[in-house]
Amino acid sequence: MLDLGKLSCLGEALRDATITYKSRTALIEADRHRENSRHTFAELRAAAERFAAGLQVHGFGPGDRCAIVMQNQSKWLIGATGALWAGAVLVPIDYKLTAPEQHALIAHCRPRVVLAEWPAWDKLQREDPSVFERTLVIVTEAPEGAGIGRALRWEDLPQGAGFTYYPRAREDVACIVYSSGTGGLPKGCQLSHGNYLAQAETLGNLYPLSEGDRYFSILPTNHAIDFMCGFLLALFMGGAVVHQRTLRPAYLASTMKRYGITHMALVPTILKTLEKKIKDKIAELPKWQRLVLDGLMDLNEYATRQAPNHALSKTLLAPIHEYFGGKLRLMFCGGAFVDRSSAEYFNRLGLPVVIGYGLTEAGTVLTVNDLKPFRGDSVGKPVAGTEIELRDVNDAGVGEVWVRGPTVMLGYLDAPELTRETIVDGWLRTGDLGSIDAAGHLKLFGRTKNMIVTEGGKNVYPEDIEAAFGDIDDCEEFCVFAANYIWPTGKMTDEQLIVVVRPKAGLDEARRADLIDAFRKRNLRLADYKRISAYVLWDREFPRTASQKIKRDPLARELKPLGRDLALREL
Repeated sequence: MLDLGKLSCLGEALRDATITYKSRTALIEADRHRENSRHTFAELRAAAERFAAGLQVHGFGPGDRCAIVMQNQSKWLIGATGALWAGAVLVPIDYKLTAPEQHALIAHCRPRVVLAEWPAWDKLQREDPSVFERTLVIVTEAPEGAGIGRALRWEDLPQGAGFTYYPRAREDVACIVYSSGTGGLPKGCQLSHGNYLAQAETLGNLYPLSEGDRYFSILPTNHAIDFMCGFLLALFMGGAVVHQRTLRPAYLASTMKRYGITHMALVPTILKTLEKKIKDKIAELPKWQRLVLDGLMDLNEYATRQAPNHALSKTLLAPIHEYFGGKLRLMFCGGAFVDRSSAEYFNRLGLPVVIGYGLTEAGTVLTVNDLKPFRGDSVGKPVAGTEIELRDVNDAGVGEVWVRGPTVMLGYLDAPELTRETIVDGWLRTGDLGSIDAAGHLKLFGRTKNMIVTEGGKNVYPEDIEAAFGDIDDCEEFCVFAANYIWPTGKMTDEQLIVVVRPKAGLDEARRADLIDAFRKRNLRLADYKRISAYVLWDREFPRTASQKIKRDPLARELKPLGRDLALREL
């Protein structure tokens, strides 16, 4: 049983783990079919202490911030562990953001140290250098002769420097996690050591790891799910974390087989990709084999209807389980709405998907399915210590989800007004719409916020996207919406971003077409998950406040009668 109640901080929990499990394997890093590195817990401790000492030599102190801009790899966890031991506040930054977006977040959080992988730093150092004037930049894997500027190479950190461990209090900030892009106001969620310890204890006791268990870290470690499951929880419980530097589908299955992966976390897009691969392979079988397999899947579903039974499922459906390495027991899926049919399909295969619901503002999960029995139609019950309340409930029993509990953040960095709007008397307003059934399970139906969560688990705020378009000739004004905000579907899937465009008066059809083409070209510069999929042409003036901000709600109400199918045109 995982008991973290007496510990004061993440650093203390990680130090305990490196002593308790010192001879076990902690980290494995592979690149395609080659193994790059392997660390025991004792070796992880030594490497993390060296990194912490390197920070302290340069004046890093408790409460200073350490931003990390790296793809998944052992150095991510080594650096984060060392920084926590030096008393740091971690700031995990999405490696897939553009350099200007990453730069904006760094400017906002003002870290004392930035730990960056070479390709990221190569781009970041071309941005405004003033942001880094008082920042120590440590860069990994920079080629010989590369122009690293003012940065220090990871390999050149001081050897043998003295190290001092600094414990933190449960109420101290442990991480600042950004919940959206940066075109508008960066939203830095301040999560405490207590927030993370409470979440880890709950999840660790629901889904324990033990010696020999191996967690495959394929979601970005800055993602809330992987930060918890693929860093903190796996190490707290003595499991090994496996990183594959090349996440092409061709290498996923081979890595799982080679290292005997037992646990992994996914977002719905990856789950759907795996489902398609399995179904394509099954479709190639002779008809009689497909019928036999279908019967075995039915038998497994019946036999495991109360709780998973990995040994039985692996026996009944051995070829499918061997495709995943033969040891996979659990897949955690969240970050976006999980399609019920996909979850049920994997459950029939004896590869249960743990479905949860959470927000960056509240750690990893607020509700989760415990698989006893499996249910694919909900996001589960509230985890221990978490309360859920529905407000403004309609006749169908659907209301806005408000939550209270030990994982709710302290607030947004440097945004007291936004914090007061989001956390009211200790209750976090999620902006999600849901209902609670007789068994206490939460079901989600949509959002009150003008926001979407992509199938890849990214939070995208339309207000942030608008900054990418700036001034476009012949455009009087424009506004970006989540389509479901205007035309609710009652579903959490098939969400899309749209732009409402008001051309300047008097434009002929050719110039209107050129205007839309200008939006189309700017759109292609955005990260794929931020792209707008459709547009609406609008000839009336947008409603605005006295300070000239667009009134989104009144504009959405004006657009609604047009109807989704008739109004939207592909961008």
